[in-house]
Amino acid sequence: MTLERVRPGSADPRLKKSYDRAIAILIGGNAALALIKGVLAWTTGSSAIFSDAANSFADTLYSILMGIGLSLSQKPADISHPQGHSRFDPLIGMLVTAAMAGAGAAALYESIQRFLGDVRTIPLPLPTLVLLTAALIKLVMYRSISRIGRKTGSPAIHAGAQDNLMDTLTTASAMIGIWGARYLHPIADPVAGVLVALWIFRTTWRVGRQSLGYLTGRGAEQEVVREIIHRAGQVPGVENVHRVIADYVGPKLRVEIHVGVDGRITLERAHGVSDEVEARIKTLPSVDLVFVHVDPVRKT
Repeated sequence: MTLERVRPGSADPRLKKSYDRAIAILIGGNAALALIKGVLAWTTGSSAIFSDAANSFADTLYSILMGIGLSLSQKPADISHPQGHSRFDPLIGMLVTAAMAGAGAAALYESIQRFLGDVRTIPLPLPTLVLLTAALIKLVMYRSISRIGRKTGSPAIHAGAQDNLMDTLTTASAMIGIWGARYLHPIADPVAGVLVALWIFRTTWRVGRQSLGYLTGRGAEQEVVREIIHRAGQVPGVENVHRVIADYVGPKLRVEIHVGVDGRITLERAHGVSDEVEARIKTLPSVDLVFVHVDPVRKT
């Protein structure tokens, strides 16, 4: 008798292709923007632009980490990880949030230092052009990464998409800061830097909470549980559904369900009912594994 210790399956080449495309966009775009904004922050002395440059630098680092993590998450199941390596995906999502939080802290510190020290008027033409171009690039990156995230269901890529959307808004805030410093008061620049940092922290919390839920086995949403019960109950031969446990193992759900069948039917037929329940539930995009327990129902 052989004992099956590892779940069957292998890496999806289409999924890997989508992951590779997302990582190439993230690393290439973020590295270029970090360099451009860093040079601009150094030449202008703007704390708002410095905040934005720090954020882009952190984005580049997390993009590299994401590439490593997504590659690990695609490894097939083995003895060390018999259910697969999918939890590396939300783990990288947590590293993304840590990088975002670090960028927010750097931006906040620099802005407060500038607020307490020397505030200055920032020249407009070049910084405005650069920041406007950066915002447009980030918007294009957000749309591209968001599409890949919806297609793959990856929490790490979803975090990357949300970070790009956040960057579009923070870059716009930096631009408002340098214009405010020019036409209202020089203090507008560090104030904009503080607002950028606070927005970074807000997005960090939202993205981090989702990834943490995937890592700690958060339960499925109620509408998903109801759909699972409905699909199981529609299978011919199922008399009732009396227990459902659906929790996240990485970015996908593991479902354990108990169904009642007529206790007088043959084992072969009961097994067929179980297989049909499993097949119908696994068609849900968010479901990865399904374990069906068949319980006999006595009929009078």
